[in-house]
Amino acid sequence: MPVSEKEEHFKAILQALLVTFLWSTSFIIIKFGLKEIPPLTFAGLRYFLAFIFLLPLLLRKKYFDEIKNLGRKEYPKLILYGFVFIGLTQGAQFAGLSLLPSVIVSLMLNFTPMVVAVMGYLLLSEKPTTLQWFGAVLFLGGVIIYFLPVNLTSGEWLGLIIMTFGILANAGSSILGRQINRQRLLSPLVITIISIGVGSVFLLIAGLAIQGISSISLLNIVLLFWMAGVNTAYAFTLWNKTLRSLTAMESSIINGTMLIQIGVLAWVFLGEAISLKEGLGMIVAMLGAVLVQIKLKKIRYKFPSSKQ
Repeated sequence: MPVSEKEEHFKAILQALLVTFLWSTSFIIIKFGLKEIPPLTFAGLRYFLAFIFLLPLLLRKKYFDEIKNLGRKEYPKLILYGFVFIGLTQGAQFAGLSLLPSVIVSLMLNFTPMVVAVMGYLLLSEKPTTLQWFGAVLFLGGVIIYFLPVNLTSGEWLGLIIMTFGILANAGSSILGRQINRQRLLSPLVITIISIGVGSVFLLIAGLAIQGISSISLLNIVLLFWMAGVNTAYAFTLWNKTLRSLTAMESSIINGTMLIQIGVLAWVFLGEAISLKEGLGMIVAMLGAVLVQIKLKKIRYKFPSSKQ
C-alpha cells in the first residue's frame, strides 16, 4: 500500500472511531434528556431535526433526479421502511433507555446481527458462515455471563420486553432495507434520508399525541440540535465516507467498540457501575457480535440503524 493510501486508511480509521464515539455519547445525552422529554417525543424531535439537516443533500441533481424518476409502486416500500427503521426501532430504543441502564440497551442492540443472520437465511437465502455461527454462540455466552444471576426490577423487565420488540424491528428494517437496495433504483443516501423523514414524522405525531411535551430547557434544546446535526447527520455522512477505505472486518471491529465506549461513558457520567463479571460478559459479547457482523458489513453504504 503506497504511503498516501496508508495515510488515507489511517485517517479513515480515526474518523470511524470518532463516529462510534459520537454515537456512544448519544446514549448518555438521551439519558439526560429523558429526565425532561418523553421518549417518543424525544426520538421524534431528534430525527426530524436530523432530517432537516440532511434534506439539502437531496437537492443535488443526481439525487433529485432519482426521486423524480421513482415509480409509484416503490413509495409504499420506502414508507414502510421508514416506519420500521426509525418509527418502531428508534421509538423502542428511546423507550428502552428510559427504563434500562445504557449498557443493557447497547448489549441488547447487539442481538440484531444474530436476528438478521437468521432472517437473511430464511427470507433471502443467505447462509451464515461457520464463523458467524461461532460468533453467535460466543455472543450469547457473553450475555449469559453479564446477566446471571438475574436480578431485575419490574420496570427493567418491561424495558427488556420493549427492547426485544425493538431488536425484531431493527432486524426487520435491515432485511427490508437490503431488499430495497438490491433493486438499485435509489442510492443508499436517498433511501436513508427519506426513511428518516417518514419515521421521524410518525414518531413526532405519536409522541405528541400519546406523551405530549412540556417546556424544554435551553440545555436540552442545544443537546437536541447537537444530536441531530452532529451525532446523526454529520456522523452518518462521515461513516459512509470511511466505508470507502475500510475493510468489512475493520468496520465491524471499530463498530463493536461502542459497547465498551458506552459502558465507560455511562460509568463516568451516569454512575452506572460495571462489575468485573459484567465487564467480562461485555467483552465476550462484543467479540461475538463482531464475528457475526463481518459478512453482514459487506453491504457498504448503510446507515447503522441500531446506532445512535
